[in-house]
Amino acid sequence: MEIIRINENDNVAVAVKPIKKGTMVNIGDRYIEVLQRIPAGHKIAVAPISAASPVIKYGYPIGTASADIKQGEWVHTHNLKTALSGLVDYSYEPIETRKKKSDVVPVQYSGFVRENGSVGTRNEIWIIPTVGCVNGIAGVLEKKASALIAGSIDAVAAFTHPYGCSQLGEDQENTRKILSDFVNHPNAGGVLVLGLGCENSGIEVLKEYIGEYDERRVKFLKCQDVEDEIEEGMKLLTELIDYAKDFKRTKVNAGKLIVGLKCGGSDGLSGITANPVVGRFSDLLVEQGGTTILTEVPEMFGAETILMNRAKDEKVFNKTVDLVNNFKCYFESAGQPIYENPSPGNKEGGISTLEDKSLGCTQKSGTSEVCGVLEYGEKVTETGLNLLSAPGNDLVASTALAASGAQIVLFTTGRGTPFASPVPTIKIASNTPLADKKSNWIDFNAGPIAEDKTIDDLAELLMKLVLEVASGKKINSEIYGYRDMAIFKKGVTL
Repeated sequence: MEIIRINENDNVAVAVKPIKKGTMVNIGDRYIEVLQRIPAGHKIAVAPISAASPVIKYGYPIGTASADIKQGEWVHTHNLKTALSGLVDYSYEPIETRKKKSDVVPVQYSGFVRENGSVGTRNEIWIIPTVGCVNGIAGVLEKKASALIAGSIDAVAAFTHPYGCSQLGEDQENTRKILSDFVNHPNAGGVLVLGLGCENSGIEVLKEYIGEYDERRVKFLKCQDVEDEIEEGMKLLTELIDYAKDFKRTKVNAGKLIVGLKCGGSDGLSGITANPVVGRFSDLLVEQGGTTILTEVPEMFGAETILMNRAKDEKVFNKTVDLVNNFKCYFESAGQPIYENPSPGNKEGGISTLEDKSLGCTQKSGTSEVCGVLEYGEKVTETGLNLLSAPGNDLVASTALAASGAQIVLFTTGRGTPFASPVPTIKIASNTPLADKKSNWIDFNAGPIAEDKTIDDLAELLMKLVLEVASGKKINSEIYGYRDMAIFKKGVTL
């Protein structure tokens, strides 16, 4: 197989591997001659496309031709441009969504059931700084306390960040919501909230956002109030370790899983292999009664109507419209273009316009109905597929997914990245060469879909891996100790 035509109505196909000029490639019941070298992941015209006409991929327009394009020519940024512009008036036109099967066989995993009924996929001790001023202290405490790990405790982790002070309005609110979300996250068996004492988002303020808490599970330390913050911090961490070390994994239904869906560094195969297999996984988990969360709103632009029309009712549709338009207004309020995507790496991998990227990106949502829409920092409450307000930035969006309740994040990539979020972040390669080259980053290879495997084949394997990871299997980023957290910056810094 040299090219893949995703939809029968497409006038472009995607090269699975580099194709030389003059090669004859099969498209359905005919052959066409390749008129230019086509890099892997890039598009080739399978029919003539006149200037100003739509270029069709995934069955939808991904932009318009900026020049006449011959059959067999390379289609990319030199002859294709976005057709997106400004705000759009949307109307609710419900479409058929995947129906839950009546004969679904329940599957289980082994998780840590917390007193409030939530379930963790890890039993970790988390150190949450209220302000960036104590990041160094948090790092020292993490290193020292890691030597005390015992029993079922998986790790001690400090989630440092530069915020918590010199912030105003929504910007400060975001920090408080995200930090309190992590204090309450079920992957943490114990939490040390580490404050300085003079910050805007100090411990007393944060307690209002945390709500009720178990004093055995959550400890607080204000560094300005003690003589030796390392000594006092270690005392509290020792207590937390003693409290959490005897927790045991128990069997629970997969319906207790909340999984975040994110992509980054996409290539031309992402929308054919990695993203569709995550979408099929999402449908399978939803059938089990589980929950998935799709985010990176700017990478819905150009494909947003597909999600809007899968809304379970008009209320969810209207919230999805607000989700999209509010992000467009955010760009405009900063004087920035709405459609400043794709990135240089995306373009190198074969993605030409934002529509091209978005239609591939939304493949991760599968075909289930959209059950809920979340504001940034809001905890998920609706089972099924949810949409979350967050930007496309990998670290910010993945952090937002974890803060909203995801115990695991699935991260698809055609370029590769080593980062991880505060929860296990499973890296899924869109192509086999990447999976082979960066086996220390990649946990799952979706590349065989472009070779000889079906999406269903790979979705079953991905479900198996997710259940294993939820039950304690360590993935690459955990083995190497990679952890990242990034809060969405919105506003001035004092």
